[in-house]
Amino acid sequence: MVADGKKERFRQMSTAHLFLIRDNKILLLRRFNTGFEDGKYSVVAGHIDENETARQSMIREAKEEAGIDIDIEKLDVAHVMHRKGRTKGNERIDFFFVARDWHGKPKNLEPEKCDDLQWFEFGKLPENTIPYIRQAIDSYLKNRIYSEHGWETE
Repeated sequence: MVADGKKERFRQMSTAHLFLIRDNKILLLRRFNTGFEDGKYSVVAGHIDENETARQSMIREAKEEAGIDIDIEKLDVAHVMHRKGRTKGNERIDFFFVARDWHGKPKNLEPEKCDDLQWFEFGKLPENTIPYIRQAIDSYLKNRIYSEHGWETE
């Protein structure tokens, strides 16, 4: 596209994902009725809105989806992923955070989008975990701060 004689820059979406970890287990939710990866496990996550930092987004999503409160100082970057989607123009930068502490007991506050919420041992993740989520968890466990996903398909 051209605006005022200048080529418009490519824009990509950013998302924030949360690793809640307790007793060597991670909290996963199974997507339901969303139109994206339904029936597969993911983590609490959401799009970063305009005029919102990645950490602010994560705090908002944690409250909306799981009913927990997280202090911004208790969120650490666990991993960053540059992800290419299946359709043209669908690239994302995914920020994965780990919460060192939170207030409240995680519960499913979006039953219209999630039909299961439970803790899984790292070594026993469900087979139907979304592949890029599995990759991010594995990267986190190996202390890899950055990875790419979806580019190998070209």
